[in-house]
Amino acid sequence: MKRYLPAPTRLPPHMPHLSDQWRRKTCRAVLRLCGWSLVGEFPDVPRAVLIVAPHSSWWDGVWGLLLKVGIGADVRFMGKQELFHGPLGGLLRQLGGMPIDRGAAKGVVEQMIDQFHQRDALWLGIAPEGTRKAVTRWKSGFWHIARGAGVPIVTAYFNYPDKTIGIGPLFETSDDMDADIARLRAFYVPFKGKHRNV
Repeated sequence: MKRYLPAPTRLPPHMPHLSDQWRRKTCRAVLRLCGWSLVGEFPDVPRAVLIVAPHSSWWDGVWGLLLKVGIGADVRFMGKQELFHGPLGGLLRQLGGMPIDRGAAKGVVEQMIDQFHQRDALWLGIAPEGTRKAVTRWKSGFWHIARGAGVPIVTAYFNYPDKTIGIGPLFETSDDMDADIARLRAFYVPFKGKHRNV
């Protein structure tokens, strides 16, 4: 059942929060005017990898950021280090961006696992398809980050036909990466992105 976007006070207490009331109200108003709503409930966990699919349009990022700010959720995302220089860097950090050094001795997965180990609270958002184009296989980095950091995966989806952003079940990884990813992909089958499904 569709409902209006929840007030920030309805987020679970252990989920990382933002505190900018003016931005929250503005983003919620934009989403409502554009017809988008939120379904499902966020799990009450302080650390998680949040995966979002289908990712078929740059609009996904727009609606995702509006929702994130609108409900006051402090969900982080990765970006190459070079993007975080100058004024753009400040804006990206305010929006939840985390710079990644792609030339570092440690790879991206290891850098993100380190971030989880250094923080009591961290939600990291990732599009497992890795591109807006249709792919036959998901990138496995999100699974390796969740497994290596010992955190659950939160499933979230876009369903453009009814303009819904949904929160699905919490997913715990197992020792079988391929089976886990197959189960996750099966969850996303009913949902349609702007240009395609998963």
